[in-house]
Amino acid sequence: MNPRNHKAINWQARYNELANSTKNKLLKHFYAGAYNQDKAAIKDVPFVAMDFETTGLNSQNDDIVSVGLVPFNLERIYCKHSRHWVVQPRRNLHEESILIHGITHSEVNEAPDFNQIIEPLLEALSGKVVVVHYAAIERHFLNNALLLRLKEGIEFALVDTMEIEKRALKARQGLLGRLFNTKLGSLRLTDCRARHSLPAYQNHNALTDALATAELLQAQLSHHYRVDTPISELWL
Repeated sequence: MNPRNHKAINWQARYNELANSTKNKLLKHFYAGAYNQDKAAIKDVPFVAMDFETTGLNSQNDDIVSVGLVPFNLERIYCKHSRHWVVQPRRNLHEESILIHGITHSEVNEAPDFNQIIEPLLEALSGKVVVVHYAAIERHFLNNALLLRLKEGIEFALVDTMEIEKRALKARQGLLGRLFNTKLGSLRLTDCRARHSLPAYQNHNALTDALATAELLQAQLSHHYRVDTPISELWL
């Protein structure tokens, strides 16, 4: 499998630029401490899986209602250091999303605003490589949540388990499969885990989904990559 099919970003240089340009103290601290060792072997990289539940699927019009974080590395998952917050969104909580994640109006009305968890959230992400399943959700929602509250967004490197699974399925598909446009298979978190013989969890809970994402990345890296693979071949 050829992992280098995305545009590489020099995150070390980018974080330095962002640390110098931001006016916000929390973001400056985050960028200054961000993990930027692009040549580090994946066996040495500290990861943190992150998952959000939201009021809807449009990051421009919706907001975050819960956050789950699980730190881990290639060999261990540090459940005792995991974090989970339910927060009050500044967008309407749609009935459809309540049916998905089960977080009700009364729960968010009693919860703190996302603004109150920005500092511990960024502290928990600092010095680690963020891991998500489907980059467009967590990257865009976090950026827009900070824009709404700090008037400044955020940039960060991440590893996307959905993208890794897509690459693996394309490699398995082969030339004939691509010529005949055969289906790759589902990229849903539950289905990706099933391919790696991981147990099924009840999804749409931010903490459980973060744990599920951490376990999936461990399995994917074990199956498809050498332990000395540079992190720059994985992060986006």
